[in-house]
Amino acid sequence: MVMSITKIARAIFNPRIKEIDLYTNYADDIQQKVLRKLIVSAKNTEWGQKYDFRSIHNYEDFRSRLPIQTYDDIKGDVERMIAGEQNILWPSTIRFFAKSSGTTSDKSKFLPLSKESLKNIHYKGGQDVVTLYLKMNPQSKMFSGKGLILGGSHAPSQPFANNLIGDLSAILIENINPLVNLVRVPSKKIALMDEWESKIEAIVNSTINQNVTNLSGVPSWMLVVLKRILEERGKTKVEDIWPNLEVFFHGGVAFTPYREQYNQIIKTPKMHYVETYNASEGFFGTQNDLSDPAMLLMIDYDIFYEFIPLEEVEEENPKVLSISEVELNKNYALVISTSSGLWRYMIGDTIKFTSSNPYKFIITGRTKHFINAFGEELIIDNAENGLAKACKETGALVAEYSAAPVYMDENAKCRHQWLIEFEKMPDSVDKFAMILDQALKELNSDYEAKRSKDIALQPLELIVARKGLFYDWLAKKGKLGGQHKVPRLSNSRKYIEEMLKLNSKQ
Repeated sequence: MVMSITKIARAIFNPRIKEIDLYTNYADDIQQKVLRKLIVSAKNTEWGQKYDFRSIHNYEDFRSRLPIQTYDDIKGDVERMIAGEQNILWPSTIRFFAKSSGTTSDKSKFLPLSKESLKNIHYKGGQDVVTLYLKMNPQSKMFSGKGLILGGSHAPSQPFANNLIGDLSAILIENINPLVNLVRVPSKKIALMDEWESKIEAIVNSTINQNVTNLSGVPSWMLVVLKRILEERGKTKVEDIWPNLEVFFHGGVAFTPYREQYNQIIKTPKMHYVETYNASEGFFGTQNDLSDPAMLLMIDYDIFYEFIPLEEVEEENPKVLSISEVELNKNYALVISTSSGLWRYMIGDTIKFTSSNPYKFIITGRTKHFINAFGEELIIDNAENGLAKACKETGALVAEYSAAPVYMDENAKCRHQWLIEFEKMPDSVDKFAMILDQALKELNSDYEAKRSKDIALQPLELIVARKGLFYDWLAKKGKLGGQHKVPRLSNSRKYIEEMLKLNSKQ
């Protein structure tokens, strides 16, 4: 009976594999079809009339007609939609708004979610993740138990109580097919709690005796929950509590800094980790090969993709490319048009394609989250790989980190300053810093050039953060749980100065 449930699920999902297989040879055709669908659907909206969607016949028309957008460009229209106005960016009634504060912004973004985008982007993404996982793991028995899904919270938008604003995960849980509730924990009531500390305890108490086979959520917050469960039971391995656990579907933040921590508490060889790229703006990709960290770009959802070469992001009229025009191993800022009414919207993430047949990619960072104080162009991908090497060679485990430049100290020296909270201390902090610095040189030729002979950049400075510093910093900002994340790299010293001040308070 146990196996039959997963077999039934596999049979239901299998036809979808044939559609995904078309990605390999028909990517551009599929994307052009998506664009036509979006344009036709929105032709009578306020935006459709403003930009005369009726006369847009092809991608070139679209590219030349509509400007690239950021949140600031559409903020006024979104505020009108929250106030109850309709048919502005998208024709169907929009009641849900995903609250996204990103990594560092003190000002929240409110991203519209139409019924079409929920169905044809977000839920479709969730289904495809399972579909592709079952294909990758023929031995899977994930439906023999339940999935622990970690989400945020939402609340009515006062004074517009008919609208709901909250974390994307909470909105998805609120609108999910009731049948899915049969195979997930915790209950909807617990899943949507807004007070994080109480929520953790409720999740622990309600799931610890369940047969959990799969996990879904942000790696940093899931780790907090798992450690609390181990503490409650006095165990060191998660499989001692959930012996049938086999997969963690994760996204939201890079998994690299957390991988070794998960390896420490989940030691079963049958455990798998599947990365997904799911944001408030849309569901964009998932792994389709457990041996390849790159994710498959999901091209037949209600999302039309464009790409701006990273070096052009700050230009007034940047070069913008369709999927058929991109090159491998180049950094691009992601631009999307969706059935939520986001048109040529730059979401702030950067990706790099590793394959074009089909299109597969890795996330390399954020358009605003890098250090380029001295021309070094250090991106998050560099940081994650450098830290992984330093951890491996010193036996360390990194819990959280943030880095920023020191523009000039009293001795006129410039450097990068790293604030790192260790789960397990390295055998030597100085050695860790030296290996990290060397690894960054190897990974980034611009950083290497600026570090040459210590003329422009001195060796990096490593400050050890006290236990729980980053948790306390997020708590102080009211950003515990959900999709909230620590700023990794920044040209500004604003965040690291706040953290350093808090670090001095033991």
